[in-house]
Amino acid sequence: MRAIIKKGWRPVSVIILLLTIWEIAGRVFDIPAWLLPVPTQIWDEAIHGWMHYSSHILSTIRLAFSGYVIGIIVGLTVAILLFRLPVLQEAFYPLLILSQNIPIIVLAPLLVIWFGFGMMPKIIIIVLVCFFPVTIAALDGFRQTDRDMLHYLKMTGATNRQIFWKLQWPYALPSIFSGLKIAGTYSVMGAVISEWLGANKGIGVYMTLASSSFKTDRVFVAIAVIMILSLSFFAVIALLEKWVLKWQQQGGDSSSG
Repeated sequence: MRAIIKKGWRPVSVIILLLTIWEIAGRVFDIPAWLLPVPTQIWDEAIHGWMHYSSHILSTIRLAFSGYVIGIIVGLTVAILLFRLPVLQEAFYPLLILSQNIPIIVLAPLLVIWFGFGMMPKIIIIVLVCFFPVTIAALDGFRQTDRDMLHYLKMTGATNRQIFWKLQWPYALPSIFSGLKIAGTYSVMGAVISEWLGANKGIGVYMTLASSSFKTDRVFVAIAVIMILSLSFFAVIALLEKWVLKWQQQGGDSSSG
């Protein structure tokens, strides 16, 4: 905690400085609120307009979490299959990379045409943005397995399944959690994009309505909420990572003793 406080004051100071410059410039040059509201106006809207967007936040959280969980399952499943079956990796890995060159915002209308305006296209969008970092991170983690330990287990007659779950999977956990943290932030972005397709609730809907009515302060409130949700997802996964790796290390120490 002390290290976080010691290092965290610098970015906080920079943010405060930028907000101060923004506030002063907005008032000195008398910039219209519909064009660029100052931070105090945005803060005032965030406080007094809570009832207008609180339900939208819950809707976005539910959507982002649902797609995120499915994205994790898909990402880890794809990574394990590609790693355990080299033939599949040679055939599908290039296609996996190419799939990320398709802009989601372009693919979204097609998903609506194919699956309608229900939950399905929204979940698919979040899964598409979440599974890739999980898959790539897991594959990189599997490849970083200690070679000496790998040869040792093979010499002891361990099966491929035992080697994977006892050695390769634990070694890959730090890399997997890195992918999970990236996917966690992407899930909120994917949820907002999916809500632009025609949802009834969500921060994406709130942002669209605010933008169309030139309520720019509400647009900035929506942006701040998205950032907070993304950071919250990241923080929760980071805490989970710390707990899992600590538990794994303690388990390994006790078993070795």
